[in-house]
Parts: sequence; C-alpha cells; structure tokens
Amino acid sequence: MAAGDGAVATCAAVEAVEAGGGQALETNGGRRGKAARGWKCMPFIIATVAFESVGSIGVAANLTVYLVKRFNMGQLTAANITNIFYGTLNFAPLLGAFISDTYLGRFRTLAYGSFFSFLGMLGLTLSAALPAFRPPGCNQTTQLGEHCNSPSTLQLGALYLSLGFLTIGGGAVRPCSLPFGVDQFDMTDEKRRKGINSYYNWYYGTTTAALVFSLTVLIYIQNSISWPIGFGIPTFFMLMAIIVLFMGTRLYVHVPPEGSIFTGIFQVLVASFKKRRLKLPNPHDIDQQELLLYDPPMRGNRIFKLPLTSQYRFLNKGAIVRDGDINDEGSVRNLWELCSIQQIEEVKCLIKIVPICISGIICFLALAQQFTYIIFQALTMDCHLGPHFEIPVGTVTSISFAALALFVPIYDQLLVPLARRFTGVESGITVLQRQGVGLALSAISMVVAGFVERRRRNSALSNGGISPMSVFWLAPQLVLMGIAEVFNAVGQIEFYNKQFPEHMLTLGQSLFFATLAGSNYLSVALANITKKVTSRDGHTSWLTEDINHSKLDYYFYLIAFMGLLNLFYFLICAHYYQYKAMSPHAEESIELQTKVEEDAEINIDRGAHNK
Repeated sequence: MAAGDGAVATCAAVEAVEAGGGQALETNGGRRGKAARGWKCMPFIIATVAFESVGSIGVAANLTVYLVKRFNMGQLTAANITNIFYGTLNFAPLLGAFISDTYLGRFRTLAYGSFFSFLGMLGLTLSAALPAFRPPGCNQTTQLGEHCNSPSTLQLGALYLSLGFLTIGGGAVRPCSLPFGVDQFDMTDEKRRKGINSYYNWYYGTTTAALVFSLTVLIYIQNSISWPIGFGIPTFFMLMAIIVLFMGTRLYVHVPPEGSIFTGIFQVLVASFKKRRLKLPNPHDIDQQELLLYDPPMRGNRIFKLPLTSQYRFLNKGAIVRDGDINDEGSVRNLWELCSIQQIEEVKCLIKIVPICISGIICFLALAQQFTYIIFQALTMDCHLGPHFEIPVGTVTSISFAALALFVPIYDQLLVPLARRFTGVESGITVLQRQGVGLALSAISMVVAGFVERRRRNSALSNGGISPMSVFWLAPQLVLMGIAEVFNAVGQIEFYNKQFPEHMLTLGQSLFFATLAGSNYLSVALANITKKVTSRDGHTSWLTEDINHSKLDYYFYLIAFMGLLNLFYFLICAHYYQYKAMSPHAEESIELQTKVEEDAEINIDRGAHNK
C-alpha cells in the first residue's frame, strides 16, 4: 500500500466538509426546495461509505503483490506501477473537486465516481479469474519477471484500463463522500447541527473498520485462498455501494455547484499582471494603502476579513481602481481586471503555504519507499505467527496504522498537556513544530530501515535466499512511520485548517493529496535514477530485481540524507513564515463557528489520520 494511503483516503474531504458546511449555511435557500432530512439519509450514506471503503481499499492495498505474483512483473516494475497509480490517484481529487464544485455537484460526482470505481474493480477481478487477461503462472520463488512469461499488450492494456477507472473513481469519491453527508444537515438549526458530530464518528468508525477488514481478511483471502475471490468480494461491496446510494435518492438534499475557487486565484494573477506598470498608492504605509484599494463589504457570515499585507506587494496592484473598473451600480466591470483585497490576501496565503507543503513530499517519499519495499522484504522473511499461521505479506504494513491509531491518544492526552506546561502554547507545540518533528522521525525511520535491511540481506544470502528472521524485525521502522504521520501528516491537516482562508479549505486538502502524489512520482524517478547511476562501470545496482542482491540499505540511507536536507529546508521556511492575520476592521458581530462546530473540527483534526 502506498504511504499513508489508507490513512488519508478520507482526509481530502475533511476541510471540504467545513467548506461545504459553510455553503450549506449560506445557500440553504438554494437547496432545490427540499428540507434537510439529516439522520433519515444517514443509513444510505454510511452504508455507501462502508461498502465503497471495503471495495477500494480491498483492491488497492495488495496491488504490488498481485502484480508480482499474478502478472509475473519484476519487483522494481511492480513498485513503479504502484507508485504511479497512487500518485495519479492522489492528484485526481484536485480535478474531482473542481468538477464537483463547478459543474456536477457532489451527488452526481459521487455517483459517477462510484460507477467508475466498480468498473475498475470488475476489471481487476476478471484479470484474476480469466486466464486470457493474465500471463501463465510462474513457479519461481521470487517471481522475477525475466524468468517468467511477461504479460501481453492486451493483458497490460486491460490492467491499465482497470487502474485508470479506479483513478477516475477515487478522484470523484474522495472529495465528495464526506461533505455530501454534511449537506443533509440543516446548518441553521442548532439541534439538527449537533447530529453532525455523530455523523463524523460513524463516518470515521466505518472507514476504520473497512481499513482493518481490508488489510487483514481480504489480503489473507487474496494471498492464501484465491485472488479472484479476494478481488470479487470488494467488487461486490462496490456494487452494493452504488445500489444503496441510489436507494436514498428521494431523501437527499442537493446543494448546487457554486463555482471553483481556482477561477478567483487566476483572476488575481491576471489582474495584477495587467496592472503591473501602475504605482501603488502610499507604498510605505500599508494601512493608508488599504483604504485606497478596492475593498468591498464581505458577503456571508462565515469568512473573516483579511487585512492588506506588504508581502508579495506586486499582487496588491490587482486592487487598484482605475476609471471604468466599477460600474455605476457599484459592481466590478471586469473581474479579470479588478480584484478585492480579500481575494488578493487569499492568494497570498496560498503562496506562503506552498513551500511548507513541498517539504512534506520528502517525508512521504520515505514512507512510500518503505511501504513499497517492505512487501519485497517480507517475501523473503519468516512470516509465521505461531507454528500454523502465516501472516500475509500485505498485512505487515498494518503495523504502521496500528501505531498511528495508538499514538494519537497518547499525543493528545499526555504529550500535549506536558508540552503546554513548558511552551505555554495551547496545542503544546505549534503546527509547524509538529510537522518538523514528523520530518525528523521520517528520516530516522529510514536509518532504522537501513540497519534492518542489512541484517536481513546477510541472513537471506546465508540461508539460500530466505531469511529465518521474523517479519516483526520490520516493526520498529513501521512504528516510527506511524508516529511520523501523526506529527507531520496530521500536522499538515491542522496547519491547512488554520492558515487557509475559510472557503479555500477544500484546496488545502487537495494540496495535501498533491503532496502524497508528488512523493509517489518522486519515488519512481528516484528509483530509476538510482538504478541507472549505481550500475555504471559494471557495478551492481543498489536496486535490482532480486532484493537479496540489491543494496537497499544504501538506498534507504540516501533517502535519510535527503530527509535531513529537507528538514533544514523546512526550518528555513518555517522561520520566515508569517501566520495568517485577522483584520482589525472585521466586525465583531460576525461569528465564524458555533462551539459545536469548533469541537467537531478539533475532533476531525485529531482523528482524521486514524484512517
């Protein structure tokens, strides 16, 4: 499984819920004439989430092993395909959120996505069941591609088409499933709004149960009983998800699409470029400058006004009012030539956050490499738990998720209060400090992984290719990975939640997925470059198709060194980062959230990454 994919499968929707909740509050009158039914809709939505989660995770979690064992692919080839698949899958929510917000709305996007996911799962099930869709079996112990019949062009085409359907489906389902449930609650009614907390609990409880079931039962069935049955079960669950989703059609409230935030971002860039030759008024007095730029009243009651700042001041030119920019009735004549201060400051928030976001790529690179190669390491180790039961190799990565789930309450209940005594910070440490700790732990986990791999390789070479070492030797690095995710990944979610403007939170979580995607693509590039460079002049490559003749420990140390450099880069970015400010001119009567909503957000931030 790709690094943290099961854990973050629902995170893209976290901030979309809060943004979606705001839309529900402000556009309640536009809900197509239907009152919110709240919990009357929840059995259908929760059941859909449960079936879809089992389906998608059950197919994707064991993909690398399937490619090696049933498609006779080499280990590096299988690892590259898996990383490219997960990278594309993590980029897809950006497009899915755009289509949902701009054109289709959440229900239709969710419905189309579920259908495409079902087609992808069905294709993989057929490839496992029908000999025509896969190459003949290979009896080699290590299943190396060069000793087995390679898949034909038709077989590869069917495989890639199935993975493409899964990518389209995931890109549509991920940003829409959770906020669609929130749309069913009337945000203007306090009593009904309280039901959202229970919905969050049911949602995350359901996705956690699906993750555990997929990483244990389904992977065991796939590896030890039957691949067609192991893929057929999640495919059936996905079909049930579609049926249950449409069973509740008459009850659902449909919030219409309200346009994408990407348009506003490009408008600021274009307007600032068009006015690049103009001079800013009062360039040395930002308060006076703010009074002379375009600053219309805020619409809605859930967005705080941002003050004008001197950072990236060239963007401020987009708010300079020229003759003819404003119509007689007060509206803007051309939105691509005049933007408000609020729009400009929101874009500045995005620009400031991106360097911090980039630092997460190397962190997740470390996690992606270990999750990829741990599968191959486990194939050459003793996976027995007792004399009669053998642990499926794909299940080994669940140790990381268990560590993550166990460490969250320890961090929340013990470490935060302890740190608060010394720092005086309510959250114990700042969100940037939290991310930095995660970056350090990810580098340390690679060092530990290198030591373990060196011992495993020597043991395997001394025992005919199969090491007598227990697979639980991999547990320390997996535990460190899980804890690193608690600090960095959950820290990123909290950081985006606090630093992005309120209606850009969906974009914030899309950036989080883009970080994961970047780590997957970088993983492929780094592996290929390392293989090419280290095999020059007749030397044995660090990465070969036979893991026992590779120097995987050197590769892990290289990533640890990259992680150390990345940590220094992050510290520089964090040092110069300026936190989002509130406007001193904002009206005190504006309420951003009720206490119930605040508690819900805290619970989301602390619990989202348990998945």
